[in-house]
Amino acid sequence: MDSDVTWPKKSRELHSNHFQSTVWNDFKFRNDDIVISTYGKAGTTWTQQIVGQLIFNGAEDVPVSELSPWLDLRVPPPEIKLPLMEAQTHRRFMKTHLPVDALVYSPQAKYIYIGRDGRDVLWSMYHHHANANDAFYDALNETPGLVGEKLGRVTTDVKTYFNTWIEKDGYPFWSFWENVSGWWAIRHLPNILVVHFENLKRDMPGEIRRIAAFLDIPIDETRWPAILEHCSFDYMKKNADKSAPLGGALWEGGASTFINKGTNGRWRDALSAEESAAYEALAREKLGDVCARWLMTGEGLDVARTA
Repeated sequence: MDSDVTWPKKSRELHSNHFQSTVWNDFKFRNDDIVISTYGKAGTTWTQQIVGQLIFNGAEDVPVSELSPWLDLRVPPPEIKLPLMEAQTHRRFMKTHLPVDALVYSPQAKYIYIGRDGRDVLWSMYHHHANANDAFYDALNETPGLVGEKLGRVTTDVKTYFNTWIEKDGYPFWSFWENVSGWWAIRHLPNILVVHFENLKRDMPGEIRRIAAFLDIPIDETRWPAILEHCSFDYMKKNADKSAPLGGALWEGGASTFINKGTNGRWRDALSAEESAAYEALAREKLGDVCARWLMTGEGLDVARTA
């Protein structure tokens, strides 16, 4: 890596009913590690599936949820999670939902950041949260070491949930604007690839090839049809127990509930034109025009890199 590059430095810890950022302080990076990052509900599991298929050359039934943990999730604890990661002998890939300034950033690793319109993120998050079962709440709220308030159950409709999330910047989870803006600010680094959910939807084969090139993984063309099939929404829905955390045990209806619709624009039927315009204006205020446009459409990244 270029010695002239200014690499991100961890400047704080972030603990909550979900996060335990200190786990990264003890994580021993390898030179070929892959870290997949999103705010959440932006295509994380889909990207993990893609990376898993590239690493394992289109193999059937790759247990992504076991192989690729959410490292900064506070359950299971680091003393369980870290040895499991250390024991892996294949190229490792894991996910984070931390803002970049709460993450130990390795110049040797490869990072993929996935963005998605906040309205789509929230509609997916609502489904995720509203369908959580007792085991989900017990894991987050009753495991020793909880910092901050317990996560409550969903008691509102999706529109009210969205308005609260906007007004309190990510409540009851974590800051949306902080996550997006921090990762966007380092998009120029040589070991980060920025991907957008909408572009994955538009051209999955093209985006998978872009990811493979970034990760220096040659594509075996004889396995290309299998890779595409295994990364399709239909396949992931049918085999959701392989990609959903704990096989979907934390959600009513199981793994197929976790792998929900994979669609955008569901907010259009609930938000008025004025409410959508207010969201877009806030996005431009928080992120700037170029990033806000990219986040809403997936367009403009090439322009942003040279600006």
